[in-house]
Amino acid sequence: MKIRLASDLQSDSIVDGEGIRTVIWTQGCSHNCLGCHNPATHDFKGGFLTDTDEINKELSLLEAQTGITFSGGDPLFQVEACTEIAKHAKEIGMDIWCYTGFTFEELMKSDKNIEFLKYVDVLVDGKFIMAERSLNVDFRGSRNQRIIDVPASLEAGKVVLIPKYVGERHVDVSIPKKEHIYI
Repeated sequence: MKIRLASDLQSDSIVDGEGIRTVIWTQGCSHNCLGCHNPATHDFKGGFLTDTDEINKELSLLEAQTGITFSGGDPLFQVEACTEIAKHAKEIGMDIWCYTGFTFEELMKSDKNIEFLKYVDVLVDGKFIMAERSLNVDFRGSRNQRIIDVPASLEAGKVVLIPKYVGERHVDVSIPKKEHIYI
């Protein structure tokens, strides 16, 4: 099966989910969020086509990676191809994060999306909203986005958030006063 990617796989990411991850940057998104950090991935005809078997071979050769992250673009516009990759990633022991502009509730309206979510461990859902932008939220760009425990949510039939990612971090960014230094 073919998948349209924005770039080659990016390994050793520490900002696209917990652990050391390989990111699969999908091409194509119609959310058009104002302030999107990756607008080059919006064009559905951009990027390049590759075969999911090739991606799976690359994943099998990876070393020292905790898991994979689907990002983009929006991976859910290519849900069938992403499902093939996610299934393989699970078979080789990787965990899976996915970023999407859709909400969990929207995704639950489609059997194809539900099939994909069966392989996903963590979903970061919701559009990026510039007015909600924050540098004090882990693994997301705006406060409205949720970090969801997908297996628990599928079991409960409703969104279950990962508690440590609820709310914002309160980081003191003030510069401490320095004492005099005598040389």
